[in-house]
Amino acid sequence: MLKISRLFIYPIKSLRGISVLSSMVTDRGLQYDRRWMLVDANNKFISLREFPKMALLSVSLETNELVVESLEQKGSSLKLPYITALEELESVAIWNATVHGKRVGDEADAWFSDMIGAKCKLVFMPDSSLRPVDTTSGYAPKGKFTSFADAYPFMMIGEASLNDLNSRMQIPVSMRRFRPNIVFSGGYPYQEDSIEYFTINNINFTGLENCGRCMIPNVDPDVGAFNVDREPIKTLSKYRMTKNRIEFGRNVVHNGTGVISVGDELNLL
Repeated sequence: MLKISRLFIYPIKSLRGISVLSSMVTDRGLQYDRRWMLVDANNKFISLREFPKMALLSVSLETNELVVESLEQKGSSLKLPYITALEELESVAIWNATVHGKRVGDEADAWFSDMIGAKCKLVFMPDSSLRPVDTTSGYAPKGKFTSFADAYPFMMIGEASLNDLNSRMQIPVSMRRFRPNIVFSGGYPYQEDSIEYFTINNINFTGLENCGRCMIPNVDPDVGAFNVDREPIKTLSKYRMTKNRIEFGRNVVHNGTGVISVGDELNLL
């Protein structure tokens, strides 16, 4: 039996994730997941790839606002009301997509620029901004949308897969390295590779393709820097390479809305 063992959301792309017990499934993924994003002076998204110190910015969900805190500069924090953003829409670029977003404001821009050491802006994706799932892989299911995630509304990994990876490494790594939304227990290593159709609480999910990995898992989230030993990607490259692409995890789309929780069963169809 496969069950959800952990759920993660990442309200601001590339910042630290939040482990939650339950979450609402919206039209573009889990509620609040990657609805905010940092962009550079050219309105192009920035991430841990360029600024690994983003891993040291933690986010918490409060009643009426997000609270972002720096783990590096103790006492430095920023409060972001959920509904506050400037009215003017701006075009922002994320991979091969151009999406409408709204700047949050000068205070947020200045704070994040100081935290990462480079000029940047914080943008929010309003409900009116619909970004179709359309990736360079060739998968483009109609009527499916995502937020500021790299490609899909959900990414899923089985605990057994991480355990197998860690059995091959001298120093084990945590699931946080891979930034999944859904983690499940039970089953066997890499079972997610072949999971296509399943339901959770009567919400339909479809696994479309395995997740191709860049260097982000090599960022130590407790240090905010790349591992000099290039792990865990170095180990994954030895046995999880398919057509020059390292795969770990499963990209997923869905149909329907509702709440999913830790402990819910994945019913394979």
